[in-house]
This record gives sequence, structure tokens and C-alpha cells, in this order.
Amino acid sequence: MAYEFWIGARYAGLARARKRRGGRSDRFVSFIAGSSMAGIALGVAALIVVLSVMNGFQTQVRDRMLSVLPHIELVVRNADHQQVLDHWENLAGKAQDNPVVIGAAPYVAGQGMLVRSNQLTGVQVRGIDPAREPQVSELDQQMVLGRLDSLTPGSFGIVLGEQLAGMLRVRMGDTIMVMAPQGSISPAGFSPRMRQFTVTGIFSSGYYEYDATLAFVNVEDAARVFRDVGNSGVRLRIKDMQKAPQVAQEIANTMPSYVYVSDWTENNRTWFAAVQTEKRMMFLILALIVAVAAFNLLSSLVMAVKDKQSDIAILRTLGATPREIARIFLVQGALIGVVGTVLGVGLGALIAYNIDVIVPFIENLMGRKFLPQQIYFISELPSNPQVDDIVLIALVSLVLSFLATLYPSWRASKLQPAQVLRHD
Repeated sequence: MAYEFWIGARYAGLARARKRRGGRSDRFVSFIAGSSMAGIALGVAALIVVLSVMNGFQTQVRDRMLSVLPHIELVVRNADHQQVLDHWENLAGKAQDNPVVIGAAPYVAGQGMLVRSNQLTGVQVRGIDPAREPQVSELDQQMVLGRLDSLTPGSFGIVLGEQLAGMLRVRMGDTIMVMAPQGSISPAGFSPRMRQFTVTGIFSSGYYEYDATLAFVNVEDAARVFRDVGNSGVRLRIKDMQKAPQVAQEIANTMPSYVYVSDWTENNRTWFAAVQTEKRMMFLILALIVAVAAFNLLSSLVMAVKDKQSDIAILRTLGATPREIARIFLVQGALIGVVGTVLGVGLGALIAYNIDVIVPFIENLMGRKFLPQQIYFISELPSNPQVDDIVLIALVSLVLSFLATLYPSWRASKLQPAQVLRHD
């Protein structure tokens, strides 16, 4: 195997080649081998960088969502909101028997309409306990105006998302009408329940959908406004949000039948399914770059076999078997694939792990921002390289490279030395 490996490495341009007859060297074969290697490296690096950026976007959006949303919700079905608020600590106590639960807070939530002058906007109104809310969310840290503890019972204060406040053109201290989807029927017709609230704070989570559709009030005030509509229960936070589905199932087994337990992955299933589908499609599309590089490797090996027909014939006359000839080109193709993959992984990881430095440098060089914050609500390109993705990309590249070597190796093993030497 020693001479086969040495010859294959020389053909791949990884070993020193001596000049051939007439002064012609193996530079041509080394060049096409190098181009194949570069193609594989660029394809692997592109895959790693793009998937890392997609992972970064997904992680950043998820973290911003969970800065407002709970990890797990306990929803008491078909119950009066005030009764739930009077006994929520019993449910919280049962949930906190699980050691991974680190926070609990009551809530009342319902769909409503905000009325300001001639503007009418649909929102999700959430009643919270300002004293306990920091245990389950980061809302108090996201206040850009006012304070969360301004939501005292009976004050009918309201905290709006920054985008929502901008759409309604309201500021601190302005009043706004909250309309519940429940009302009363009189001879004059249906009259929705309405209540005037005062804007006491504005928050910004950095996630447009929530900043434009969420409003927070005190949990007691929400119970009075929504009464028989909406949901109420307990919000929970756990140590590791990735284990939310498993923990939710464990908690559900300890709860009464009238309590429905849901986790953040279930409540946002459509969004995460769309992101995963996009990631898979992007992987398949960019994997075509590696596939093209593998076809380039195949064609370069076929050209190498054609160029090395005389060498193959001489080796055969010296006693080399067809299997040994095939192994020479298998080694050549495998070395090109391995070296190209290693270079691609190194280059891709270098860019992915340092993209927070590379992108600002390019932006300063070009004098423009790739991600204007007023449009994308983020100021820098996120990146989250994952070892599983890198390993999968490397394996796909190696498999495609190995498959590309099979046909040229088989063709080299079938060459007849007599016919080659007769025409050489």
C-alpha cells in the first residue's frame, strides 16, 4: 500500500513530483486536483457559515420571544379568573415540586381592542403580577419608559409595546380605551365592555410581533375587564428551556384534569416548523455546491487517468494488479476530498466564530450597514455554529468525494497495458 499511497499523493499534488520525459512535469494534474480541492473547501465553508447564521437568527429570535413568553403555562379551563387568582399558589406549589421549576407567576390573558381617537387595533392583553413577573420573564428589564411596578391593582394602568405605542401615537400619561370581546345586550343592541386605561410604561423586546401586538395590565384589572373570556392560570420558568416539552409532560402528570399544560415549543410550533423547513431547504440548496465540486473531482480524476495512461501501463508491466491501480486513484480522490473538507471546515469555522468581527470590518470598509436596526431590529449579524451541523456537512462532503472516485478508479483498473503502449 506504501507505493500506492505515495503515487496517489503525488497525483493529488500533496507530494513532490519529479519532472517527466522532455521536461514536462505533473503540474497539470496537480492544478486540476487543486481546483477540485478548492471547490470542495469553498462549498463546505459556505454551508457552515450560512447554517451558523441561520442558527444565530433562530437563537436570537427564540431568546427574544422567551424574554416575554413563559417556558410553560398552566391554563385552568372553564374557570372564573378571580377564583384562579385566589388559588393559583396551590397550582404553583405542585409545579414547583419539580426541582427544575425556578419561577411561577399568575396571569390572565385575553384578546382585546385598543381604541385611541379614530384608531382601532387588535392586541393580546396580558394581566400580570408586577412583583412576581420577574421570576418568569425579563419584561421589567425591557422597559424603555416607566416602571413595571406602576401596574398596581385598581389603577388601570397599561404597558404597551414600543411599536404599538408608535402606531397609536400615545405617550406616557395618555389614556386609551380597552375593549373586551364580551358585552351586554340591551334594547339598543350589543354593547361591548370598555374600560379606560392610562399608559404607565412602554417596553421593547426587540421582537417586532410582540412589540406591536402585546399590552400588559395588572392581573386584577385584567380579571375585571375580561371576566368570562380569555385564559387564566400560572406561568412557569425552568432552568433549561430546551427541556420544556419533557418537563411540561412531567408536570401535566401531577395536575388535575381541568389544568392544561403547554410549553413554548407547542405555543410557537408553526414558527419553529417554518424555520426548520427553511434550514433544511437551505442545506439542500447549498449542498449542491459541494455536489458540483464532487463532479469537478470526478472529471479531474478522469482527466488524470487519461493523462497517466503510460504510467498505468508501465506499472501493470512491472506486476501491479488492477486492484492496486484502482487504489492509486482512490487514494488520490480521497486525499483531495479529505484535505478539501478539512480546509473548508477550518475556513467555515473561522468565519462563523468571528463573524461579529468580520462583518463590522466589511461594513466600515464599504461605508454602509448590512442590517439597519430600524428595518431588521438587530444591529449585528448573529452566528451560532453547532457541532452537529459541522460534522454532518463534513460527512456529506467526504461521502460525495469518495463516490466521485469510484468510476475513475474502476476505469483506470480496466486499462490494457498492451493497447496503451502500442499507441504511446
